[in-house]
Parts: sequence; structure tokens; C-alpha cells
Amino acid sequence: MVHTTLALTPEQVPLGILEQQVWTRPDELQAKERTKRPVQQKESRKWLQSLSAVAALRAACPQTCFVSVGDREADVYDLFLAPRPEGVELLVRAAQDRKTTHECLYLWAAMESLPKAASMSVSMGARGKLKARQVDLEIRFQSIRLQRPRKRSVKLPEIELWAVWAIEANPPEGIEPVEWMLLTTMPVNDADDAKERLSWYAARWGIEVWHKVLKSGCQIESRQLAKADRLERCLALYSVIAWRILYATMLARAAPEVPCTVLLEPEEWQGLYCRVHRIPVPIKEPPTLKQAIRWIAQLGGFLGRKNDGEPGVTVIWKGFQHLVDIAAMFKIFCPRK
Repeated sequence: MVHTTLALTPEQVPLGILEQQVWTRPDELQAKERTKRPVQQKESRKWLQSLSAVAALRAACPQTCFVSVGDREADVYDLFLAPRPEGVELLVRAAQDRKTTHECLYLWAAMESLPKAASMSVSMGARGKLKARQVDLEIRFQSIRLQRPRKRSVKLPEIELWAVWAIEANPPEGIEPVEWMLLTTMPVNDADDAKERLSWYAARWGIEVWHKVLKSGCQIESRQLAKADRLERCLALYSVIAWRILYATMLARAAPEVPCTVLLEPEEWQGLYCRVHRIPVPIKEPPTLKQAIRWIAQLGGFLGRKNDGEPGVTVIWKGFQHLVDIAAMFKIFCPRK
């Protein structure tokens, strides 16, 4: 099993891999046995270790606020109780309808009793047989106090959090509405704060895209290396490669006009320019990052038609594979003086 913490900006640009945990899963225990074990002996400890890595990064960047974002698997009571330094917050999608001190008792019922505080429209991409569509969300938020899990043998304190609930107002017939129930340690004082927390959670999609590059592009699951230590070294290498592909994709969208030298070596962008324009001598000034990434994507099959939008990670991944050979040949035939 692998758990990776990816550092992302609010603009969804991946800055790098913060930490990575690798382990083998033992035989499944009975549910009753799992609930009695401390969190340090469960797979849930990965979230605590990830939070520790974020806290360590905060110590190196004391002027930056960090938010550790987790999906429904991160809805672990111990995570909210874990010590955090100032400037490190949590944002987790709720999975369990926990009991609260609210008069409605449980989390979903408590949030449903609130009036709508705001609304927003988001674009939902195609998923399986579902077509892409615009989704109108109703947003509710409030501070909420969660009661400790009753099945735990150790008496834990209650926790004070902020909840943000966004649910699709009028879903198409026969389609389950889009819904996010977020729990955060970051105060949510108004509708703008609630929308910002939702945008932070949306940035979590970056780790899913990274996994896609790692599995589909790098084919990490098909590697047959016989020994676990070999596979771990392979994983470390391909994790960085997958990050660079995602970094190139998102940086070109967030900062399209910067020179491509922020990402590419001289022989890479010069060889790329000569290959695309079929000329022996490149221009003196490097092109923009957006233009260079589109050229790389063209090497991978991107057509760049009017309505094609920006290139995605698949064509950029394929293009980078060609760029390695192009840069090597350019360096041989056009050595620096």
C-alpha cells in the first residue's frame, strides 16, 4: 500500500511530494478487533504521519499557512485531536454521520436544519456514463461540536470544528446529487470563507491526477521487480516523474506567460523549437511556458484545435518521452560553444 502527500497551491499547481509511506497490508481483522486497536496500529495512522510532515514543512516556512486536505478516508477522530502547530489546519470530507451537541443530534441533520447561506455553480466533468454538466450547489455552514465515538475504550474529548455542506439543488432525474460535507479547523465566518474552503477541497483532485499519471503513464502497477525494496526504489523514481508531468501541466495554466526556462533545460526547449518548426537553428529568446507545453503535447498527439482546450497530462506525458530523445540529439549535433 502507498500513501503520498502532495503539496499544492490554491491554484492547484503541485510544488512537490512532501512525504510517501509504503507498507504491506496484513490479513484483515474482524471489525470488532479493529475498533479496539489504537490508531497507531491501524492504517489510519498514515493521516497522522502526513500531518506531521505538514507540520515539519510549516517549521521551514513559518510565514505560510498550510491546510492538510483529506478525502472521506481521512475522517478519523484522532486526526482532529492530533497536536498541530499554529499555521497548520485541517480540511476533511466527512464520511461518518457523527453525533453532535446540536439539538438535531447528528451532523447531516444539524446542517440540513440551517437556511441556505450561499449558492455557487461549478462545472462537473464527465464520469463514467454521466455527461459533463453545470452543477448548482446550495451552501450551508456553521461551527459544530462533535461528540466522541462511543465504541472507543478510551474516553476522548469532544472537538469543536466548522462544517461546510454543499449539495446540488436540482439534480437531473435518476442522478445522485453532488454533495460535499467538509469539516475544518479553519474558521468559516461568511459565505466567501465557505466557498474558499470548497475550492481548497477541489484542489485535492490534483492527487488523483498524479495517481493517474503514475498508474497509466508510468505503468507502476505492471512493474515486476521480484523484491519489495526494488519496487520501492522504482516507486520513488516514477513518483517524481509523475509529479513533473503534473507540474508542467498545471504551471502552464497558472503562469502561462513565464519563460519556459522555469521548467525546461536549454537543450530541451531549443531542440523542441527546432523539431516543431523543422529548422536547424533555434531562436535566441525562449518561448513562453504555455507555448512550449503545447508543443510538447503535440509530440504526444495533441491536435490543438480551436475547441480542444488546454492539453492534459496524457498527451504531455507522451510528449515528454519524445522530448528526451529530441534533447539528446540536439545536444549531440548542436553542442554549446
